[in-house]
Amino acid sequence: MFFSKEPKKKKIFKAAFFAFFLAAAGLSFFIAMNLEIVKFSKEYLYSDCNLIPKSQAVIILGAKVQKGGSLSDMYKDRADAAIEIYRKGKAEKIIVSGDHGGKEYDEVNAAKKYLLEQNIPAKDIFLDHAGFDTYDSLYRARDIFQVEQLIISTQDFHLSRAVYIARKLGIEAFGIRADRHIYGGENFYQAREALARIKAHVEVFCQAKPKFLGEPIPITGSSQPSWDE
Repeated sequence: MFFSKEPKKKKIFKAAFFAFFLAAAGLSFFIAMNLEIVKFSKEYLYSDCNLIPKSQAVIILGAKVQKGGSLSDMYKDRADAAIEIYRKGKAEKIIVSGDHGGKEYDEVNAAKKYLLEQNIPAKDIFLDHAGFDTYDSLYRARDIFQVEQLIISTQDFHLSRAVYIARKLGIEAFGIRADRHIYGGENFYQAREALARIKAHVEVFCQAKPKFLGEPIPITGSSQPSWDE
């Protein structure tokens, strides 16, 4: 029996069409997941400290520390926004969460030093040395510091994802925009954030565990057990 072979050009066309379909579907999913986070968080984001609801604590999410221990502009702006929240009575405690995975790099104590220089009382500064990423920081805020209401201080590009994660973890979270400088590499941050939002969906769906947990240090108690120096 004779079987005619499908023309080669037709096979190539089918393969190209299938690849295009998969790419279009993937792109649509990618855009939808990003838009979901932005839409979900929008009503909880603030630019004015006077308007944001009062919470138990404000958290400073970690960012780059320069050689010598000085804060990068991005990190300093997060700290300054948190200080303003604290001074306006919108939060009674400040949580500093960042990367302190080794002696050679320490975001947490660098920010603590800055807060003390701004006359923030030591008793109101809690340190999270294992806030290696946004998800870990907010998971630990809930489970280690037992926070129920939280204000998150970070830049606008990052804020939607942070508030989304916190609220999906059961924290009544609000975000304060900490954009006080023009930062270099804006396109890079925006592109990275788009990918990070997909990761956030997966972490929340899977209820992923942070790299480290530990014994509770309630935000209602002493801050000293969270200090290492």
